[in-house]
Parts: sequence; structure tokens; C-alpha cells
Amino acid sequence: MSLVELIAQADERSLAASGLACLDRCVPLLGGDDDVLRPLWACLAEADAWAEWGTRLEQARVKLDAGVPEPPVTDEDHAAVLTRLMLDTVPARPSEGELRAWADACSLTALRAHRRLDHADDTTSWPTVREEGRTEGLSPLVAAELRRQTAVLELLAEHGTSGLRFVLDTSVEARRVLRAVVSRRARGRA
Repeated sequence: MSLVELIAQADERSLAASGLACLDRCVPLLGGDDDVLRPLWACLAEADAWAEWGTRLEQARVKLDAGVPEPPVTDEDHAAVLTRLMLDTVPARPSEGELRAWADACSLTALRAHRRLDHADDTTSWPTVREEGRTEGLSPLVAAELRRQTAVLELLAEHGTSGLRFVLDTSVEARRVLRAVVSRRARGRA
């Protein structure tokens, strides 16, 4: 099943987890640590996922309020702007429609942020890539991000709430990769 189809069929909790996973994988670009979004993940594991969502979201936004450079200069700066957009558009009192739109936008935004970090000069048609699920011709970071997004939604479709731990583990590993890429690029500029 394609990423677009998986997003279209996901329930509220899976949509929130999908969007949150995209944001979580990119949070190093905002200077966030591994635990900054942990309270939101905890919400998704609770019976009433939305009871504390808005409060915990605001706390995460405050912690990540270091901002991004204006105007953005480096590819990392541009990727940080995209990540900030994901954070700024998280629905505080989510409905299924808002979550579906946000998860879909996060999918595209995370792919674009990874593309920035890979210096990809391709002419990627994001809707086509997400519908077909193909990774041929994509830069390594973008291909890996596309595979992760698909795996997250498949895990949640198969395992429901019990799949959240696996989704979080996927995000932790992806953050490590992203930090390594950013660090390597910073050393190259120095």
C-alpha cells in the first residue's frame, strides 16, 4: 500500500503518531533533545490521547522556541525552517480531518527537509514518490525517510497503540542519523 493510501486510511491516533514521528526525526534541526516530544508520545499511549495533548504541545513548543536563523543561509537553516513549520502547525485540539491534513503535510515537509540536507538536485515529484513508494533515484536520506514514513504507518495499522514503541524506536535511530549528517556537514564547513 502506498504512503498516500496509508495516510488516507489511518485513524486519529495513527495520524498523530505519523506526523509526530516526522517532526521527532527532524527535531535535532531545532536544537531539541531526544526527550522534548516524549510527553506527546505519552499522550498517544493514554486511553484519552487528547486530554493533555494541547498542554504538552505548548510545553514542547516553549522548549523548542530557540527559533531558526532569519534569513536562512545554509541547507540546515532551510531544513530547520521546514521543521519549525511542522511544529507550528500541530493541531492543539485535533480532529481527524486536521490530523490527516497535518500528517500529510508533515510527510511532505520531512521529505523536503531531508532533501535539503542531502543537497539533492533532483526533480522529484513528491506526490508521485509517495503514491508509488519508489526510492530509485532518490538521495539516500530522502529514500530512508520515505521508507520510515511507510513503515511507521504500516506498524500502526497492524499493531495499533502497541506499535507506538516501535515507532518511537524508529524515530530515535533516525535522529541519530540526522545529527551525524548535520555534524559532518558542520565539520566540512569549518
